[in-house]
Order: sequence, then C-alpha cells, then structure tokens
Amino acid sequence: MLTHATLLRRIGDLSLSSAAEAYAAVGVPVFPCIPGGKRPLTRHGFHDATTSQARVHAWWQRWPEANIGLATGSRSGFDVVDVDVHPSGSGFRAFRSACRAGLADGWACLVRTPSGGLHAYYPGTATQRCWSLASAHIDFRGIGGYVIAPPSTVTNDDGSHRSYLVVAIRHRAQPVDGEAVWALLAPPMPTHDSTSTPPQADASIERIAAWVAVQPKGNRNSALYWAAHRYAEHGVTEASAHRSLGAAAQRSGLDATEAHVTIRSAYRRHFHSPPQAVHQHEISPPVLMP
Repeated sequence: MLTHATLLRRIGDLSLSSAAEAYAAVGVPVFPCIPGGKRPLTRHGFHDATTSQARVHAWWQRWPEANIGLATGSRSGFDVVDVDVHPSGSGFRAFRSACRAGLADGWACLVRTPSGGLHAYYPGTATQRCWSLASAHIDFRGIGGYVIAPPSTVTNDDGSHRSYLVVAIRHRAQPVDGEAVWALLAPPMPTHDSTSTPPQADASIERIAAWVAVQPKGNRNSALYWAAHRYAEHGVTEASAHRSLGAAAQRSGLDATEAHVTIRSAYRRHFHSPPQAVHQHEISPPVLMP
C-alpha cells in the first residue's frame, strides 16, 4: 500500500488518462467507465480490469474522459468500505461505530466521494466478498467488486461536476475484517433456524437479504430467485436488488455472474409476465435442504 499511497498523494494533479496508466503501473488493475458516471464501458466490466499499459493506453485514447474503475479484492490488493450518503440517510454514524469498535480504523486512505460519502481503503485479502447493508448505508467492496477512483468525476443533474478526492493517507494500515463489520452493523437475525425458514414475504428487505446470505449450498439459487421476486413486489428497483441481494448471494458462496442472471430473470418474470404468473402463492419460498 505504500506505493499506492505515494501515487494517491499526487493523483489529483493528473489527467484521467495519466492517472489510469499510473494506477496500472503500480499493479492496480483498472478499466474505463462512462465519463461522469459509474457504468463500465467495457463488455465485461470489472472483469476486464488490467495492468497492461498498452491496453490501458488504448482505452483512454479511445475514451479520454472516461472515469477510472478499480477492481477491488485480491486482484488489486485492497478492500474498500463505502460510506454512502443518500437523501434517505448517511453511513457515517455506522462507520464511526465500526471504527470505535476497532474494526475499521486501520484504513490506508480516505477518499471523499462526489455525494459527500467516503471510500475507506484497506490492505486487501484474498477471501472477502462484497456485501451491502442498506439499513446502515454501508457497502463493502472486496472480491467481485470495484470502485470509481480519483481523479474521476460525477456529473450531477444540473450539469455540475464533483470529483473523487483523496482527503487522508496513512503509511501504516491494517486489513479490515468485513465479516466483523457486517456482524456489528447488520440487523439482528431471527432467533429461529434462519437457514431453513424463509422470512415472510412482507419482511424488511434487510431481513430478506440477510436470509439469502446464510443459505447453504443447494439452496442458494432458488432462495435468491424467491427473494428477488419479493423485492420486485415491494417496489425495489432492479439496480438496488442487484446491489443488495447480489452481495448477499455472494456472501453465501454463489457466483456473482449466476447471482446477476438469477435476479435479472426474477425481475423479468415479475414485470413481463401476466400478473397471475407471478402471484405470491405461485412462487413459494424454496424447499430448503436440511
């Protein structure tokens, strides 16, 4: 992380193309995202992230204003705690709680996001997967995730631009235990056997996601499909479902691509089939194995 910290000290002075090449030069895989936004420009998204100077140069020759996506987890050598700020709430209180508990205070770098939130970077591990806690406004970016990196910018509805800014750097840092942070911040689980009994269809979306996250092998895909229908019935957007349920499914051990396909399939059936075809009584909770 020391080399990364040295780079981050000067990253705000670089153009997007120079910054992308600089990240790649220190071993951080990058890929281009739409100018002013977060959507990948390459076909396979963060899976296309590379440290190849030739490929990175070609990408930013083609899209000179592209934002910079960084793959997180074992590929890059860092994990990120994403502190969200939305009209519905802020994750700073939860983040401070995790820091006071000694779980998230070992960050190497803090980046202020355009929304006023925060990306806290930590030395990465080889095993931690992404997750999302809507109730705490906290996301974790590890294996299978990515973040938008400085000096990228986001374009607001009024046409103004806000940048990702490095606000603090440490040379001594410690890995973050994402599972411990989840355990501290997640809503309490039901006292009954939560792996065998699905939550009621009208349960909070956090409870449904937490239930998906603990499913054993053999139940994961059917549980995710059922949960995605419940999200759709509650008016949760598909994008939000991919964030919350997708992260929960990956925590259970389901492959990110399979989770994405399952959620998309559930939403397509819910919105594009006759109403009776997606009635709650037809799509029942999955039959779970002991």
